[in-house]
Amino acid sequence: MIKKITENPIFVGFNDKVFRRFGRLSIVIGFLLVVLGLGGAMAPRVMALVVSGFIGWTLMIAAGLSFYLVFLSRGRSMIAYLKPILLLALGGVLLVSPVISIAAIALVMSFYLLLDAFSGFGLAHDMYPLRGWGWMAFNGVTSLVLAVVFMMGWPISSLTLVGLYVGISLFFDGIALIFLGLLAGKVAKP
Repeated sequence: MIKKITENPIFVGFNDKVFRRFGRLSIVIGFLLVVLGLGGAMAPRVMALVVSGFIGWTLMIAAGLSFYLVFLSRGRSMIAYLKPILLLALGGVLLVSPVISIAAIALVMSFYLLLDAFSGFGLAHDMYPLRGWGWMAFNGVTSLVLAVVFMMGWPISSLTLVGLYVGISLFFDGIALIFLGLLAGKVAKP
């Protein structure tokens, strides 16, 4: 059964060496994500502040690159500088007022979770009666519950909810990478 995976057209061009290296790297990165996720789940407010700072600095770097590109293209109109100025302002707000920014992030996350819930319900409906439709419906219910929790606690509990959500997400991403790495290691064995 495992040998058939390497015969799949998706894996054409991958040899055992690539699978072994991918397996080892994904296990290491997965372990780091599990540790980071556990830390974020145990200290959700710190994780939320880190997320806000990360997004803020990412926007500041994007503003700098955007200014540079507009300068290189010899943008003569002020409208060309609008995007870099907006990126700079938004990044600055995220860095200067992280608590308010986290409330905004929580609101965006709640809308994302609502969209994910509707998408899950739609996929479950389209898949019914095939295998797996129940998992898609479960995903929809889970996303809907999380969206309601985010909206009910907004903005008071945003600091805790954003950090907890990101920590748990990183934890499960790490678990998935570890299992994927173990599977890749099995595929690479003769």
